[in-house]
Parts: sequence; structure tokens; C-alpha cells
Amino acid sequence: MKTICKLLVTLSIIMACGGAFAQNSENAQLLIKQGTQLNDEGKYAEAIEKYNEALKADPENHNAEFELAYTLYLSGKGVDGIPYLEKVIAANTSLTAGAYDLLGTIYDKDDKKDKAIAAYNAGIKANPDYQRLHYNLGLVYFRHKQYAEAESCAIDAIKLDPKHASSQRMYALVCFHQNKRVPALLGFCSFLLLEPNSSRSAEAFGNIQHILQGGVIKGVGGPNTIILSSKGDQAMNILNMAISLSVIAADRQKNLSPEDRLEMELRSIFKIAGEQSEQRTDKDFFWKYYADYFYKVAQSDNVPAFTRLINSSTADNANWIKDHQQQMADLDNWVKTTVRGF
Repeated sequence: MKTICKLLVTLSIIMACGGAFAQNSENAQLLIKQGTQLNDEGKYAEAIEKYNEALKADPENHNAEFELAYTLYLSGKGVDGIPYLEKVIAANTSLTAGAYDLLGTIYDKDDKKDKAIAAYNAGIKANPDYQRLHYNLGLVYFRHKQYAEAESCAIDAIKLDPKHASSQRMYALVCFHQNKRVPALLGFCSFLLLEPNSSRSAEAFGNIQHILQGGVIKGVGGPNTIILSSKGDQAMNILNMAISLSVIAADRQKNLSPEDRLEMELRSIFKIAGEQSEQRTDKDFFWKYYADYFYKVAQSDNVPAFTRLINSSTADNANWIKDHQQQMADLDNWVKTTVRGF
């Protein structure tokens, strides 16, 4: 009988503890939700208090640790969040990749390049499909002028999320800085297909114009100058020449409007790149994803609409788009249904 009583008491204690744990967990989740709302409102100090309360209620709540680290980062105290992220990473949960990403971002902002790169690479090893790790790693390389490494990261990021406009833009910029003029041009065109109406769009179109008007990097060369690849890459040299030849051909046409001139130049460049791609047996990402795709654009009826779309901020192009809704709809449908290979 005494044994039975002891078992009942023990069971009662276990049930009571379990109930208390469940209550603490529920309280923690409510506090995290409140903290997230405060964070979204920019009330970082109040949000941090909520997350700390959540951790008091449930010390092993990794979601609270992650959210606390994120809010500390937003409030300018990212370094203070590192111990929390390290705990999240050690727990090896679904939050691990995001924790590595945030850790790398904190180190990057603190100008600790090597630690940022190590964090991003560790995150990629843990979860190779987490797209932002590849993208943010590329940004670190880009800012430190390691353009070849940044290009590789941009390619990985695009493969994981082709609709991520920022990855398309990064690819274009890092190619631009390596004097890969056509890859840069097609990268900016891809970016503008995804994001045609933003401040970054105006910058991207300006870069396209810069490439077409000489394609020079940091003031080297002049209008219609043929800039050869510094690495002696024959394929890139041919493509660089294609830009110059397309511009020269447009120069010979009289009374072309800016829009008609751009349409002529882009169609010519797209075709030359596509024809070069057709001759290759060792196609890498650029040839499959960019050259082949924009060759299809050039062979379609969508070049006029495409040309207006990528510079839609001007009054003339805005009016053209308004008056040619069917052509814009055809372009949109073509983009949605045309497969791009890797």
C-alpha cells in the first residue's frame, strides 16, 4: 500500500512539473509573439525585454534566442547577440542556417571579413539550399573586390532562387568589374525583368547605357572602344567586340529614336551571344542561363516591349507601355512560360 502511495505521489509531481513546463512554454511563445510585434514597430528596447522574459520562462527556447539576437542586431548591438546565435547553432534545429546567416551578417557589419566568410561557409555546409547564405557570402567578396568568388556565389544564389532580383544584380555588377561586358549586360537585363520600377532599376539601366556607350570600367577607354578581356578569354573578347560592333552599326542608322536604337543594339548583342553559345560544347552557367535565354528573346516578337520595360521610368516609354498593353501582356506571358536552363 505504501508503495502504491509513493507511486501516486511521484506521478502527481511529474504531472505537476509537466503542466508547469507546458505553461512556461506557452507563456514564452506569447512573449515572443509580443516581442516580434514590437520589433516590427521599431520598438527594439521593448522587444528585447519581451525576449528576455521569454527566456526566463523557457531558458532553452531557441526561437527566443534567435529573435533576441536579430533585434539586438537591428538596434545596433549585433555583437551582443552572438552568444545567443551560438546557442541556436549548437542546438542544430531548423533555425541553424538562419542563425549562421545572421552571425555572418553581424561579423560583416563589424568589419570582420574572415569570421563572416567562415560563418556563411559553415551555414552553407549545414544547409546548402539556404539561398541567402550564398547571396550574403557573395556580398562580402564583392565589397572586398574578390569578384571571381563573388560571381560564383551569385551563380549559386540564382540557381536556388532565379527570381531573387538582388542576386541577378550582384551577378551583373561582379561581371562588370571583371570586364565581362556581355554577362554584365545580360545580368542587368535579367534584374530589370524582375524589378523594372525602383531606384535600383534606374541605376541598372544607367549601367546598361554605360556598357553600350563604351563599356569602360573606371574611365578606361572611350566611346566605341573595344575593351579586350584582361585574361585573354577569347569568348569574352568576341562578346566585348559584339557590343562595340552593335553600337557602331546603330551609329550608321540615321534618325533612330533612343528607344529604336536601344532595341537594335540589344537585339544584335543577344543574337551574337546566342550564336556563340550554339557553337559551344562546354556551356557553363552564363551560356545556358543568359546567352541562350536572351537569344530566345531576340528571336521573339518581344524585343520592343522588353526595351520599353527596362527603361519604363521615362515619359515616352511609360506612354508606349500604356498604349501597347497587349504587347506587354505577351512579354509577361512569354517570360512566365519560357524555361531558362542552368
